[in-house]
Parts: sequence; C-alpha cells; structure tokens
Amino acid sequence: MIRGIVIAIIYLTSLVVILFVSAGRIDWPMGWASLGIYILISIINFMLVDPTLVTERAQIRTGVNIRDMILASLSFLFFFPLTLLVAGLDIGRYAWSPTIPLAIQVIALLVFAFGNAIGSWAMVQNKYFSTFIRIQEDRDHEVITSGPYHWVRHPGYAGVILASIALPISLGSLWALIPAFIGACGFVVRTFFEDRVLLEELNGYREYAQSVPFRLLPGIW
Repeated sequence: MIRGIVIAIIYLTSLVVILFVSAGRIDWPMGWASLGIYILISIINFMLVDPTLVTERAQIRTGVNIRDMILASLSFLFFFPLTLLVAGLDIGRYAWSPTIPLAIQVIALLVFAFGNAIGSWAMVQNKYFSTFIRIQEDRDHEVITSGPYHWVRHPGYAGVILASIALPISLGSLWALIPAFIGACGFVVRTFFEDRVLLEELNGYREYAQSVPFRLLPGIW
C-alpha cells in the first residue's frame, strides 16, 4: 500500500513538472485546473479502492501479458507525458495553436473530469483493475458485472480515451491532440486484445460478453 502511494506521488509530481517546465511559466489557470482535477480524482481513488488493488497495481506480477504491458506503456506515454509536453511547449513558449475560446476549454475540462470519473468508478468497482492484464488466480479473479460494467465491458478504457481527447482542448492546444489521439488509439487496440485474453482465460467472461456485447460505447462497439 505504501509503495503504491509513493509511486502515485512521484507520478503526479512528474506530470506537474513536465507541463509547467515545458511551458516555462506557472501562471496558467487551465493547466492548474486540468492537473488539479486529475490529482483530486487520484486522491479519491486511493480513499475508495480496495487496498489490495493498490498493492497489485504497484507491482509487476507473474503472469502479466507482455504484449499488453508494452501496448499499455506506449499508450500512457503518449496520453500524459507527451500530451502535456506538447501542450506546454505550444501554449507556454511557441503559440503553435490558434486561440481556443475559454468557454470551449471549460467544456473540455468538464469532459476531461467526466472521463476520469468514469475510469475511477470502474477502478473502485473492480478490485481486479490491474495496471497490466493478467488472470489473477492468486486473488480469486472473477468477472465484475456491476456499476459501469453493466453497460460496457471496458469502462475504464472508455473513460481514459474520453479524457485523453478532452485534455488538449482544455489546455488550449490543438497540437497536443496528436499524441493524445495516438494514445487513445492504443487503448482501443488494447481493448481488443484484452477482450480476447479474457474470453479465452477468465471463467465466466464469455457469458458476460454475451450479455454485455459492447466493449467501449453502448450501442456502437
């Protein structure tokens, strides 16, 4: 548990450093608002999630799917560090993007918060929400069907994808949409491969997939 908290503090601090050092300024209200929302939701996560999940996510366990680990790592790299880096350089130093109206940035900020809230809800609901996919036989892994899992099979990824696209707009950077979109595509691909692993290896998942046919978007896919 302590290790998970330490890792989270280092990670969140690094995001603040990346955004504002790349921008070369700290007087950026939407930058503070965006990261503030993410940090607040992360704190709430630690208060609500199963403590054993914090420990699970802080370690690389045996049985981790290597393909998923690589794909997830690359997707996260584009989603947060690179998106924040490009946004900081854009808004703080070079002004590559045209000015996005504040009202649109605020709407995007709300969408960013909503996407993160969906991801957090999924994590709180699912005590097997590990960083990388593995069948957690040591934790009596079972299918979760409650909460957001009632509508889609991968609500955590759905929330991340929504948040990743909204973040650059909330920061006012159209150029940052490029790494964010690449990261979002990585999560879509990850969803496909994870679904295959779960169908083949997790007891009860095939029946669950038949009752909840959509991976990310209800009524679409």
